[in-house]
Amino acid sequence: MSPAATVAAPVGTPGSAAASLWRNGDFLRFWLGETVSLFGTQVTSLALPLTAIDAFHATDQQVGLLRFLQLVPYLGLALLIGVWSDRVRRRPLMLAANLIRLVLLGLVPVLSWAHALDFTSLLVIACAVGIASVVFDVNWMSYVPILVRDPQQYVAASARMGVSSSAADVAGPGLAGLLVSALTAPVALVVDAASYAVSVLSLLLIRTPEPDPATATRRHAPTELRDGLRWVLGDRILRALALVGFCCNFSMITVWTMFLLYGTHDLHLSAATLGGIFATASVGGLLGALLSGRVIRRFPLGRVYLVAQSALLLGPSLIVLADGPRPVRIAMFVLSFFVTYLGLGVAGVIIVSLRQTNTPQAMMGRMTAVFRTLLFGGGSLGGLFAGLATGWLGAREALVVAAAGSAAVVLGLLVSPVSRLRELPTPR
Repeated sequence: MSPAATVAAPVGTPGSAAASLWRNGDFLRFWLGETVSLFGTQVTSLALPLTAIDAFHATDQQVGLLRFLQLVPYLGLALLIGVWSDRVRRRPLMLAANLIRLVLLGLVPVLSWAHALDFTSLLVIACAVGIASVVFDVNWMSYVPILVRDPQQYVAASARMGVSSSAADVAGPGLAGLLVSALTAPVALVVDAASYAVSVLSLLLIRTPEPDPATATRRHAPTELRDGLRWVLGDRILRALALVGFCCNFSMITVWTMFLLYGTHDLHLSAATLGGIFATASVGGLLGALLSGRVIRRFPLGRVYLVAQSALLLGPSLIVLADGPRPVRIAMFVLSFFVTYLGLGVAGVIIVSLRQTNTPQAMMGRMTAVFRTLLFGGGSLGGLFAGLATGWLGAREALVVAAAGSAAVVLGLLVSPVSRLRELPTPR
């Protein structure tokens, strides 16, 4: 991108974009369905590994493998699915993905009741749910600009989606901990299955016509795949976002998985306590998403990005510094994740808005696929690394290594071209 491209249209006036979105019924329906789905996903994030730990006495390495298989489809399939999604309408793909997730997660309690659930079947279900998640995630971000046609509303729309994600982070882990304690981990997955049913209904109620990509000139998949990679890796802003995003996701999933193992095996924290830690800390993400629009309007965009991402990457250091009586250590754990989620809440709005404004609709699916490959590929490798490192080094020692590596990424932020932006670039 040329320097001139960094001179942007204003990031929206305080009331206009927000007011317009409140009158956009289809966006509101999509937002509601996705919000409910995000709450359910939080239950699964805690319930699946706890099912492995409680029901099958899974080792650290096995929990890491489970987490890896949940996310590895992003690493292997996202690019191909991105090419495919740019050729077809996106809403039918999202409907199919959520129906598949609904059925698969509903199978876990059914198999458990029938005494037919084993660790291998849990791994297969986790991987299959991950594949369906790739299909949905590659498409939803590309679908929002179809519902929100004014680029000046992208930040407001991203902020709303960010608020939903953060609200789910706040309430979801606590709800998951209570459900797992009361119902057992496999049965708690029924809640996530039901959340996907709500998402399916919301998608069915959307009436905004979606353009048919079939009228576009067909090209070979390898060419389209190469175009998507070139678009992201050839643009200095998108390339910087993608590389730092890979590191951030690797760090977050690594630390999250290591802490789950540390809290369960070493500190003997209950599911309710673990859920309470994540729920309390996630208030930071909600606060960040709520304040993001105001902060972006007041300060240079790049400076906000730098501070927010640095908070995300430095937050894990507080876990390894936690010492003393049990209440003090738990308070430090909460503070660590609070700082991480606060940075994520603000940075997420900036990242999504930059990706949408820097990419034309015809390339949106492939751009999203490249990002999903790198972001969730980083997460999948982080989950695998967490299980292996914890098994080799011990949970606390592995957390020290993870926190040090996360902090080192801040050096990359300091030289990132995103950190030097003053405003949102002109939409392409």
